[in-house]
Amino acid sequence: MKMLLRMLNRKTKENDLSLIISFITLGVLGVIMVYSASMVPASKGVLTGGNVVQSNYFMKRQFVFLIIGTIIILSSFFININILKQVNVQKVIVLGTLTLLLLTILIGNEVNGSKNWINLGFFSLQSSEFLKLSSIFYLSYIIDQWLSSKQDYHLKNLIPPLALLGCGLLFVLLQGDLGGTILTVAIISCILIYSDIKNKIKLQVLGITLIPISFYLLYTLIFDAKNIYRLKRVSVMLDPFKYESSGGYQLTSALISIGNGGMLGKGLGNGVSKLGYLPEPHTDFIFTVISEELGLIGVLIILMIYGFILMKGLIYANKTGNHFYKLICIGVVSYLFIQVFVNLAGVSGLIPLTGVTLPLLSYGGSSMLSVSIAFASLLAVTRKINKESVN
Repeated sequence: MKMLLRMLNRKTKENDLSLIISFITLGVLGVIMVYSASMVPASKGVLTGGNVVQSNYFMKRQFVFLIIGTIIILSSFFININILKQVNVQKVIVLGTLTLLLLTILIGNEVNGSKNWINLGFFSLQSSEFLKLSSIFYLSYIIDQWLSSKQDYHLKNLIPPLALLGCGLLFVLLQGDLGGTILTVAIISCILIYSDIKNKIKLQVLGITLIPISFYLLYTLIFDAKNIYRLKRVSVMLDPFKYESSGGYQLTSALISIGNGGMLGKGLGNGVSKLGYLPEPHTDFIFTVISEELGLIGVLIILMIYGFILMKGLIYANKTGNHFYKLICIGVVSYLFIQVFVNLAGVSGLIPLTGVTLPLLSYGGSSMLSVSIAFASLLAVTRKINKESVN
């Protein structure tokens, strides 16, 4: 028993407890706000297809997701992150993710126009969440292998791994999840930009990737009539109150809710936007409920915690000379920061709505699982970096 306590004490000192506290603080606040946002709609069956459930139904599930997530990040105390540098492990991660994405296309359930969910019985798994993680781990591994070897590398060396990730992105697009595709592309871009590969190769990759992206945008916005609603989202973003009675209803309700919060908010549980004005107040639009009930002060505190996580990740990335550790840090904080930005900008009318959740605050098991694994990998890397600085 004494040996176990000594080991736990050593592990605690090696890990960055401030990151763990940030994770748990946001997670607990998420459970509270999910309950506040869903208690009335849940009891009336609005969020469950007419099936009336207990007012704490979503809160209890989110609490279970948080417990699982906390176990995942605490397990990082005993995991050597270098296991991700093994070829066989990378094969399992990449091929497993691609298989999961393909299965989702074949047997997945369609929710809100996107077929990116697999029903596991106790909860639905959103497969696109795990492409973000695979992209971080795989690209960090590949770039580290090149930069750590004495051999020269060229663009042709980067094309095969990017093609694999491109297949994953194509599968996500086929599922109808444009938001998830954009997020993953942004994460990959951040890793490539921050990496120490030659600037010439970075520009070549940019030029190559712009071609399929341009073709897709032209096709989906001009020729694909099924996706005409995406053009409408741009129009709604530019003038939401003009379309208040149609496509702009969600955004105008969100903007009114955010404005109603004022400096101190209406108080926990006292918001009105969740009472039928927003279709998904506990998921995509959780920020509007937070703004209305906790006010500008509550929002700023949350943004400070997100900013602190971003700052810590960048500090650790600049602290180490290990390419793999550096890119894992950059990948994880890019994942969190970009998703936070896209969610907040969407519900604030700065960019078109994309259906992206707010990490650790929005309801969802897949999101919590994905973010927890990302956090666990960040903690495992920071432990290695801390050991480097001591030695």
